Amino acid sequence: MKWLSVAVLLTGSIACLPNVSQGLDRVSENVSALRRRRMIGGSPTAPVPWHAMVYLSENILDGGFAGGALIAERWILTAGRNLFVKKSRNDTRGNEPLIPKVYLGISKRSDAQASTEVAVEKVFLHPGFQNTSDWDNDLALIKLKEPANFSESIMPIPLPEIGDNQEEQKGERGIIAGWGWGRLFTSAPMLKFLALPIVPCQGEYQAKVLASTPNVTDTQFCTGPSNYQENVCLGDAGGALAFLNTNTNAVYAAGVLSFDKACSVEDHAVYIKISAYLPWIHSVMRGDLHEFAARRTSFINRMLTRHFALS
Repeated sequence: MKWLSVAVLLTGSIACLPNVSQGLDRVSENVSALRRRRMIGGSPTAPVPWHAMVYLSENILDGGFAGGALIAERWILTAGRNLFVKKSRNDTRGNEPLIPKVYLGISKRSDAQASTEVAVEKVFLHPGFQNTSDWDNDLALIKLKEPANFSESIMPIPLPEIGDNQEEQKGERGIIAGWGWGRLFTSAPMLKFLALPIVPCQGEYQAKVLASTPNVTDTQFCTGPSNYQENVCLGDAGGALAFLNTNTNAVYAAGVLSFDKACSVEDHAVYIKISAYLPWIHSVMRGDLHEFAARRTSFINRMLTRHFALS
């Protein structure tokens, strides 16, 4: 569905995200207070240190801007659709992804300027991006020209490890941040966050209004709206849904937001499940060429043959 027609559908109360607190460790106890402050603007807030702004344009019709997650010194994970002006499969087929501007360590949108910009070297779309629909394999990696300088406001978020499967547990809550659309059809001037519950959603998306929705597979998962019926909205795509593993006390990124059109007209936001894409992510970050896998297999087979011949 075209962005303009989506805007027409979103007449009514699109919920905006509450302001980011000084830390994520007290999210639950502060939600009520944040709701009382969220329409007033509040005081300046600390950035979510792994959250990146992936910027094509200020205008949504020219590509807009969205989110990403810093996962290593030179790597940002985002939604593949964020690298195109027009997002549908019909518009992206045959077109190369654009090189976006990327900003780190910011909470105010106005801080997206030369001093916070990090130069991009190359972008990598998942090879199966939009193979069959607008939403499948909606993932991209952005390689920076120089390593990011880590600080209190800029630090990576780990990828999931074995045992990190909270994204599959109904009712578990993750944290996502963004500058997405609010009530007045405008992007938020301050970075916002939501704590959203995991909900079952496999199969055909049960849309109330929108025509262009994902068919949710086992490489995706969903969240529902918050207790106050707040939800992600246009411009939040690419942000990481972060979890706290209570067994290890470690924070990790479980998913990358793909379907960000939930707003207040649909229930479910849909994420790319990072654990399902770890082989591809690691291969790109290693710099593997296509033929490397075959060469490695050949080397090992030769060494094993030689070993058994000598034994």
